[in-house]
Amino acid sequence: QVQLVESGGGLVQTGGSLRLSCVASGRTFSSYAMGWFRQAPGKEREFVARISRGGVSVYYADSVKGRFTISRDNAKNTVYLQINSLKPEDTAVYYCAATERWSTSPTTYDYWGQGTQVTVSS
Repeated sequence: QVQLVESGGGLVQTGGSLRLSCVASGRTFSSYAMGWFRQAPGKEREFVARISRGGVSVYYADSVKGRFTISRDNAKNTVYLQINSLKPEDTAVYYCAATERWSTSPTTYDYWGQGTQVTVSS
């Protein structure tokens, strides 16, 4: 089992920045690739970014490419999502998730955090 706890969300203005964190506990953090997803009201959960076990490989959704940066610190059991140039359409609950696979599909992620709310005002 892996427990994931996100933090760092909040209310920001358009163009602002936030840094989301996700701390893992339980099984070995470095055994898992990590992903960030988001879900806006009335919409399906969508992939945002993923990072490999060692942090070398990353991949982003087109909608966030160039604005979001995923990183991890395996010594701290933490994955981060730096989000810059925020837009109102970025408003959503952001979730981190862990998987033993390399995928963008939320169905392939085994463990999920409770989410952190990001609200961008126009």
